[in-house]
Amino acid sequence: MSMGSKLAEARRKNNLTQEQLAEQLGVSRQAVSRWESDTAYPETDKIVRMAELFHVSCDWLLRDGAEAPAPGQSAPPAVTRLLRQAAGKRLQLRFYEEDAAVACDWCAILEFDGGWANVEFVREKKGQRERRLIPLSSIRSITFLPEGEG
Repeated sequence: MSMGSKLAEARRKNNLTQEQLAEQLGVSRQAVSRWESDTAYPETDKIVRMAELFHVSCDWLLRDGAEAPAPGQSAPPAVTRLLRQAAGKRLQLRFYEEDAAVACDWCAILEFDGGWANVEFVREKKGQRERRLIPLSSIRSITFLPEGEG
């Protein structure tokens, strides 16, 4: 089943119209329609938000053959699932530090626990490698880099 079909199914199971889902995600109804028809794909933060709204995993939304949680059983928080997939892989990460956005050429999540992630990264334009413990709430975006990039 495609991501669009799964999204439409989950939206209907939760008694939401495309318009209502769009409002909750801060996008247009047309964007939701394009996602459901598989002519466009949502940004990562929207996928995470939809997984939380529908109590499913990002895996279930994105991968063909991934199982939805059993009725009455909730999936772990979407951010936790995403970070498990990201652990040890090179990413582009954007997060806030002292009210300023930090952009990284690349980042590797070394480990995470609860609301914190231990990350190694190189800031854009500075080229210095740093290691820092950052709160998950400060993460603005995560982009998986293709193998061999970064």
